[in-house]
Amino acid sequence: MEWSIQEVARLAGVSSRTLRHYDAVGLLPPSRTGHSGLRYYDADAVRRLQRILLLRQLGLGLDDVGRVLREQADVADALTGHLEQLRGDRRRLDRQIASVERTLAALETGEELMADDMLDGFDHTQHREEVEQRWGREAYARSDAWWRSLGADRQKEWMGRVKELNAAWVAAVEAGVAPDSDEAQALAGRHVDWLSSIPGTPGSVEGRATDEYVLGLGDLYVSDPRFAANYGGEAGAVLVRDSLRLWLERHAG
Repeated sequence: MEWSIQEVARLAGVSSRTLRHYDAVGLLPPSRTGHSGLRYYDADAVRRLQRILLLRQLGLGLDDVGRVLREQADVADALTGHLEQLRGDRRRLDRQIASVERTLAALETGEELMADDMLDGFDHTQHREEVEQRWGREAYARSDAWWRSLGADRQKEWMGRVKELNAAWVAAVEAGVAPDSDEAQALAGRHVDWLSSIPGTPGSVEGRATDEYVLGLGDLYVSDPRFAANYGGEAGAVLVRDSLRLWLERHAG
């Protein structure tokens, strides 16, 4: 079986232009091209696209996606790994949902809940495998050691600053600001500074998070509802992503 580029684009929720770009950069050549130039994709190509989309959801840039595809030549093993990660995400989300439901029920009844009941599923170390797959073991180890070294008071203070930044993004999207506005660009600068301040962030040792890392996170904000929720939903995530892209272009080098 094979499918036309329009059919694959519709099923995958991407544009035909994206598929042509994947071909141009060597990620996803069509299985054949018709006499009229129309691209067609067979089952192997669609499986490869599935892997590309999964890796993009993890925040990997196209260069890193290509590297992973080359290194993980066994498709079945690679998809098995992706499946386990997706199942882990589902288990974690189920625990968070149950935790929030318990908290809401306790608020209604006046019941006292233990902290471990309210925070079940929110342990940041739950993301260890995901972080290591995206940015390497050293990145996770450094950021985790830094976080633990802060202590409860400084962790709370740091989270407060993150909350303020997220709230500022939400306010910006509600106000309808454009990515190229002074307000959005100022927020983008703050965002890059924040990312650069976290040990383990690629490029943080040199003083600024790498462009590829920031761009990958911007794409992740849009593709992953867990991140988009921090910015008020998809529209907010799109504003953050587009503002970051423009900021990096203006501050290249």
